[in-house]
Amino acid sequence: MIIQTTAYPRAALIGNPSDGYFGKTIAFTFAEFATRVTLYESPELEIVPNRRDCSTFTSIAALYNEVRLFGYYGGIRLIKSAIKSFYGYCLENEIQLHESNFTIRYESDIPNLVGLAGSSAIVTAALRALLTFYGVSIPKPQLANLIRAVENRELGIAAGLQDRVAQVYQGLVYMDFDKVLFDKQGFGHYEPLHPVNMPPLYIAYRTDLSEGSEVFHNNIRDRFDRGEPEVVEAMGYWADLTVRAKAALERSDWTELGELMNANFDKRKQLYQLSEGNLRMVDTARSLGASAKFPGSGGAIIGLYTGEAMFEKLTAAFASQNIKVFKPTLV
Repeated sequence: MIIQTTAYPRAALIGNPSDGYFGKTIAFTFAEFATRVTLYESPELEIVPNRRDCSTFTSIAALYNEVRLFGYYGGIRLIKSAIKSFYGYCLENEIQLHESNFTIRYESDIPNLVGLAGSSAIVTAALRALLTFYGVSIPKPQLANLIRAVENRELGIAAGLQDRVAQVYQGLVYMDFDKVLFDKQGFGHYEPLHPVNMPPLYIAYRTDLSEGSEVFHNNIRDRFDRGEPEVVEAMGYWADLTVRAKAALERSDWTELGELMNANFDKRKQLYQLSEGNLRMVDTARSLGASAKFPGSGGAIIGLYTGEAMFEKLTAAFASQNIKVFKPTLV
C-alpha cells in the first residue's frame, strides 16, 4: 500500500498576528503550491531526505546558497518530530499501533521564507500519512494542536495555531482563539466559511532570499505577557478587524474588506520594526490602487485588486523586484 497525502500553503486574510495572543483571524489554503508526502510499508523505518536536506554540494558557493534558502536543518527534523509527536500522542491516549515499519518521503514547492506556512505543511502532510497508515483518527482541533506542538514544543519554533488550523480544515476558515474557550476546551472556535463569492485576491512573493518581517519579533511576546497597553490593544484591534471582515465577506463588500486589510498592516507597521524590502512591497501595491498586508510573517503580501488592468500593472511593477504575483485558487 502506498499512501500519498497533501497539505497546502496558507494565507492570512485578516487578523494576523493576533492568533498567538487570543485574537481572531481569517485564513485560507490555496492550490498553487503544495507539500506531498509518500509513505509505504518497509522492513525498517526510514526517512528519505529531500533536496533541502542534502549534505553533498558541487561547491562551497552551492552550500552557501542552499543554507541561505533552506537553513541548516531542512525538512528531516520536521518529519522526525512529527513521527515522535504522533507516537507520543498515541501513548498518552492509549491508542494501540500495529508493528509494521514504513518509509516516508516528502516534496514541497511552497516558497521558502515568505510566510506561507511551508514548514507546517510538511508536518500536516506527514501526520495525515501516519494517521492513514496506522488507521488512527484525531479530531481536527486536537490535530491542529498536535501539529503546533511538533514545531513549538519539540523544535522550539515560535508558532501560533492559525496556520495549523487552516491547513487541517482547508478552505476559508474563521478562527477565534478566545482565552476563555482555550481554558475550557483546549482549543478555539473554528468555523469554515462559504461566502457566495471570493474576493479578487492577489498574492505577491519574493523569489530571491526574503526579508522576514519579524526576525527579532520585536519582543512582542514579552510585551504582551507584561500587559503593555499598546500591544494588548493591538491584539484586540486585529480581532475586531476580523469580525468586521467576516461580515464584509458575507455581503461581498470588497471595498470595505480592502480597507480592513490595509488597516491590519498599518497597525502592524506601528507596532513592529519591519524590513525595508517588505515595506517596499506594500508601498508598490498600494501605489497602484491595490490593498496590501502580510499573509504571514513577511516576504509576501496579499491584497485585493480591481480589474485585470490593475493585476497586470501589479505583475509588471513587481517583476523588476524579483517578485512573482498570482491569483490564489481556494482549496
